[in-house]
Amino acid sequence: MSRAAWIRFVLVLGLLAGCAALALNKEPRLGLDLSGGVSITLETSDSPSGVEANAENTQRTLEVLDGRVNALGIAESSLVRSGSNRIIVELPGITDADEAAEQLGQTAQLSVHPVIAAVDSLEAEPSEEGNTIVESDVGDIIEIGPVALEGNDITGAASGQAENSNEWVVNVDFSRDGSRAFGDLSAEAACAQGDANRIAIVLDGRAISSPGVSVPCGQNIVGSTQISGGFTVEETQELSALIEGGALPLEVQVIDQRSMGPTLGKTAIDASIEAGIIGIALTGLFIIVVYRFVGLMATVALASYALLAYAMLIGLGATLTLPGLAGFVLAIGMAIDANVLVFERAREEYQDNPSLGLRKALMVGFNKAWSAIIDSNVTTLLAAGLLFFLGSGPIKGFGVTLTIGVIASMVSALIIARVLTEVGVSNKVIAKRPNVTGIGDIGRVRRWLEKKNPQFMKRRGMWLGISGAATVIAILGLFVNPLNLGVEFTGGRVLEYSTTTPVSADDARSALEEDVDVAIDSVQETDDDKILVKAGELSGDEAQEIQDVIATLGGTADMEQDLKITASFGEELRNKGLIAFGIAFLAQWAYLAFRFKWTFGISAVVAMMHDVLIVVGIFAWLGKPIDGIFLAAVMTIIGLSVNDTVVVFDRIRERWRLSDPHENFRDIANRATVETLPRTINTGLGTMFILAALAVLGGDSLQDFAIALLIGLAVGTYSSVFTATPIVTYLQEKWPMSKEVASKKVIERDDSGAVI
Repeated sequence: MSRAAWIRFVLVLGLLAGCAALALNKEPRLGLDLSGGVSITLETSDSPSGVEANAENTQRTLEVLDGRVNALGIAESSLVRSGSNRIIVELPGITDADEAAEQLGQTAQLSVHPVIAAVDSLEAEPSEEGNTIVESDVGDIIEIGPVALEGNDITGAASGQAENSNEWVVNVDFSRDGSRAFGDLSAEAACAQGDANRIAIVLDGRAISSPGVSVPCGQNIVGSTQISGGFTVEETQELSALIEGGALPLEVQVIDQRSMGPTLGKTAIDASIEAGIIGIALTGLFIIVVYRFVGLMATVALASYALLAYAMLIGLGATLTLPGLAGFVLAIGMAIDANVLVFERAREEYQDNPSLGLRKALMVGFNKAWSAIIDSNVTTLLAAGLLFFLGSGPIKGFGVTLTIGVIASMVSALIIARVLTEVGVSNKVIAKRPNVTGIGDIGRVRRWLEKKNPQFMKRRGMWLGISGAATVIAILGLFVNPLNLGVEFTGGRVLEYSTTTPVSADDARSALEEDVDVAIDSVQETDDDKILVKAGELSGDEAQEIQDVIATLGGTADMEQDLKITASFGEELRNKGLIAFGIAFLAQWAYLAFRFKWTFGISAVVAMMHDVLIVVGIFAWLGKPIDGIFLAAVMTIIGLSVNDTVVVFDRIRERWRLSDPHENFRDIANRATVETLPRTINTGLGTMFILAALAVLGGDSLQDFAIALLIGLAVGTYSSVFTATPIVTYLQEKWPMSKEVASKKVIERDDSGAVI
């Protein structure tokens, strides 16, 4: 083996060692759908005082909210501005999403007032002009005087314990002007009797605290004060957060609220790891059977993919979400795809010129497969990028992890697998046994195809007719059985509970209809004996009523998932999904038009639309939910569909450039299809093993995702041969690709036969 090969081998070992060190010394950042907690998306709007909801003022609002969250002592909380008028708040460990949203969304100006007296009701008339009637923190109704000091005169508020007792209090600090104003207010209250001895701190039209003044008459309170009242530590933390947070510069509305229990995330992680291990094992076994020794080396490289992808995730500080786990597992199939392309190429080179030797044939295989590998992975990266920029919540995480997975799979296939296979076939014992290596023979499928020489393109009209009929049936499903749009696209609320005793959907539905005065859209049982309730927009009290009914039936009702989305935000997400499809089709067409010809781009896009419509139509016929995870699956199908098509188109272009001037393009396309068919079958089967493992083991959260991809993969494999290729042959007859321009490129090779 050459010195360069040994250097590459050492570098690979160093890369894997570095990845292992990073993986062992740093924990990944888990999304709330895996770790448990609450995620809230707030949308800002112009305030009544005329403050505009732009990026600058939204950032100021975020800073006030950050102060409130920090005062509550929530570890590893995260607040991020999204666009010019959105704020995404993540609160790990919090279970009550409604309470968190209510506290974050309080917007009124904080102010401090003297208490005049207690009154009978909120409708009572104030005794003087300028006074107002409010409800106090202890439940009574009080009349308060004009503002004595504003919230911006309070410089700090913190939970703590009183000096001479264990009582929890709130310590409040004032600015210079605030200290003077509070001193005058407290001195007057100290000498008053009854309710007039109290001072009211008002936020959002309600007195959040109305303590009595305990200093002797004639004294006042300056600089700082303590608020006491038999509080618990949690109550003082909440009160101090509200006082210190003060006013939000802008009005805010909760448009997306997600709550996940930690047990759901742990189950998903365990299931995904199990599916990944089984998927790698089955795929590796399949590749070893087909490609023998080089297949074994590729499987070893595939095992390193998991380490490499995990290290990249940690190193970039990316967040791992539930769909992201599926993205990692899915990228395993993409890594195998690249290896299959290389090995099939190497088989061809060795068959055409055995004198090259196994190592040189393998190197030529890597070089000649490079173009198709890059093109097919770029199309998947385009889909992943669109999911990141146009998706929301966990779907963004899927876009990130799919991107990381694709890059890691390319490194695994093109660098690590290359080094391992090159070292392996250079061994004298292996080199003397070409059939053992897996590249010494083109394989039974390829030999059978060459013997039969099927003329697929002679029946191109029939294939397109079948594709058209399947598409019509799929579209018909959209009218006969309209799409079951999930809450993410329609707005509403989804509540999922685990119970001590399994509860049937029928029993839960009957009990809810009898005991809860809200409209319930559906009640379902999940595969793991949980109850899933879907409804329109619910208040916190209504959600609690539903939980109480489920708890009565099942002994307990532990919240596993709570998803709440406003109708307007659901419509926005739906529109973004449609925009994502449109951009995906245009982006794929533009890339393929640049890399091949515009007619090739149109053919691939038509095949993509065929694949997507069939998958959507099947889900419509089956009544399966169309949600954000389904959107991620369909965008991935677009990438996988083009992935297959690009490989066929790449071979067509190569054969066209090198063909006899009088050879018919349709015959060339047919030959290219036959030559790439083993690759299409092998990569399809390899990826199907992984998706099948996800479908069986991934649980309800990932099952529909895996089913959509399985259908899309099967349809995409068909369309690359029987839809995209026939279309491009028709378009070639109308708008031919110029062979003269293409053939000007001279293909040069070095002594090993590798393309220079």
